[in-house]
Amino acid sequence: MAHSELLTAADVRLMQGLAQRVTALRPELVNSDATFGELAWNWGRGHASERAGWPRRLWLAGGDPVAWGWAQLPRQVRRSDGSVKDITSAYLAYQVHPGHAELVDEVIDWYDGTAGDVDRTVMPSAADEFALRRWAAHGYGTDPASLGDTGSWTQLTVRDLTDVEAPVLPDGFRFRTAGEAGSEAAVQAHVDAWAPSTYTAEAYEGVRGTPAYRGDLHILVEAPDGTMASSTIMWLDPANRTAEFEPVGTHPGYRRRGLARAMLLHGMRLARAAGATRTTVACLGAPGHPQARGLYHGVGFRELSRDAPLIRTRSVR
Repeated sequence: MAHSELLTAADVRLMQGLAQRVTALRPELVNSDATFGELAWNWGRGHASERAGWPRRLWLAGGDPVAWGWAQLPRQVRRSDGSVKDITSAYLAYQVHPGHAELVDEVIDWYDGTAGDVDRTVMPSAADEFALRRWAAHGYGTDPASLGDTGSWTQLTVRDLTDVEAPVLPDGFRFRTAGEAGSEAAVQAHVDAWAPSTYTAEAYEGVRGTPAYRGDLHILVEAPDGTMASSTIMWLDPANRTAEFEPVGTHPGYRRRGLARAMLLHGMRLARAAGATRTTVACLGAPGHPQARGLYHGVGFRELSRDAPLIRTRSVR
């Protein structure tokens, strides 16, 4: 295994800086797990429990990162229903500045050396033709699991904030912030929407402790019975005046009532008041996953970019 250091909060801030620069220059080349908001969310919710399996490497030029790789190695994760999931493959989140595209070969070599002889997956942007050629040259091909109607690839969607309609909630429902609802309610809202989930109170404290987190942009919808029926966090990138929704979820018992639509519209108005001129949100893009995509398209989001899921399988002996 190649020598690597473990990912730190300081690293994440540097990685977010690269996300901001690439967003300003070539937003379609920002990998879906390398956006300003996604980095904060993934680091915050997982570093306390999973950091031991998170080696990273950064490539710097003039003190600023121009490429990075974050390997997520095989491990066990415990979910809210008490079950344990074995993750047997490695995954790479990464980003390379388009002005230093040649570094993708070094990123790939580092990843292969760090992950070792296991199945290795990665999701570069489908718009990054140079990177796709280099991954192919290193033996990576389309991940069969991503094909077909129920594939796992995601698309990043975008919407400007010049014209946002007023949100309408059903009678008895109201908007709350996480600060108003409290930590326990904010955690439960996420667990209910994504069950079985790995999210915990400790994970929420990690999310809330990230510099990018703003409690006034963490929104919930409270049902008449007090249940937090829907929730989302918005991550404001002031450099690009962009707000990213991540995650977005609704309790199964409260779906198809227009709650998520109203919450998104409410969030867009809050983001605009905070200085954003556009919003983004990622969703599954395969035909067999129409629900979230239909929700986002229904409030004006349109595709900006999509993943190209790749895999290199372990050696056969």
